[in-house]
Amino acid sequence: MTNRFPLPPGAAIGMIGGGQLGRMMASAAARLGYRMVVLDPDAGCPAAQLASETITAAYDDREALARLAGRVSVVTYEFENVPVEPVRALSRIIPVFPPPEALEVAQDRVVEKAFLNGIGIRTAPWRAVDDPQELDHAFLDLGGDCILKTRRLGYDGKGQAVLRENASHGEAFDGLGGVPAILEKKIPFEREISVIAARGQDGSFAAFDPAENVHGLGILKSSTIPAAVSPEQRQAACDIAQSILDKLTYVGVIGVEFFVGKDGALLVNEIAPRVHNSGHWTEAACTISQFEQHIRAVAGLPLGNPARHSDAVMENLIGSEVDRASSLLGEAGVMLTLYGKSEARPGRKMGHFTRVSPRSEA
Repeated sequence: MTNRFPLPPGAAIGMIGGGQLGRMMASAAARLGYRMVVLDPDAGCPAAQLASETITAAYDDREALARLAGRVSVVTYEFENVPVEPVRALSRIIPVFPPPEALEVAQDRVVEKAFLNGIGIRTAPWRAVDDPQELDHAFLDLGGDCILKTRRLGYDGKGQAVLRENASHGEAFDGLGGVPAILEKKIPFEREISVIAARGQDGSFAAFDPAENVHGLGILKSSTIPAAVSPEQRQAACDIAQSILDKLTYVGVIGVEFFVGKDGALLVNEIAPRVHNSGHWTEAACTISQFEQHIRAVAGLPLGNPARHSDAVMENLIGSEVDRASSLLGEAGVMLTLYGKSEARPGRKMGHFTRVSPRSEA
């Protein structure tokens, strides 16, 4: 890249976004001797509790982004809904990883699906929907049960609605705000898995073992490692992740979510250009966590070995489930991580824990 890499100890990394992912990356950066400067609208965000400095400003505040660039050697981000154009402008004055092109693809579900299909990666059948009439035509075209999702901003089950084959769907488009949407055919699947992978500045690639994920109300509840997939499926999922990373000239960690079909086929559900909830188990079951792997990549360091030393089950603590924290601390083989959030609202991720056990052969 440039002669600023690899970053020396004591260098500062800029983080756009100060949620729990930024918090865990700030911790990983500190272990490697780096400082973290966070930009977030909330001065009390979770990452601010661990960062060396916090700039309190909107994500699209160009003056604040320029201040961030002046304080750090490289910039990264912790979630995919950062406005693309300010980040693209920022990348002209300081390295930004992952590249803005990855944000552009991941922010719009239609662009994302078209990108994946365009490089030969299978997804569920889909149609772009811009008005109720297009929804009617797309529903007839796809047939069967479908899921209507907003093209932008939805996550953790927000911004989507299930449309049943023989039920009325006349209000569905307006129910999501009347914004541009995507209709995806609901696919019968055996399980959901994800691969957390990384690409270094030198093009090197590393992938953690696939996790098998269970969701509730659109929010991840648990990830189990190893996933109940064959060695061939495991390798195919990693190969798909590498294809995506190479095509985007990516640097950093990415999460790639898959459906495993009844016929064993792998269909990509979505990609997340960041560290991912289904990779939190790596901090307990691997020598190198996904958070350290991301910091290594953006700092120009060699990627770490992603091999796991243990099997694991990671569970999110959502809302009042955080009250289990004290009892979990009394259990052997459990690693607990809390996010420093003061209010346990319903549906809010407050922390997670990972139970480890001796590694199986898988």
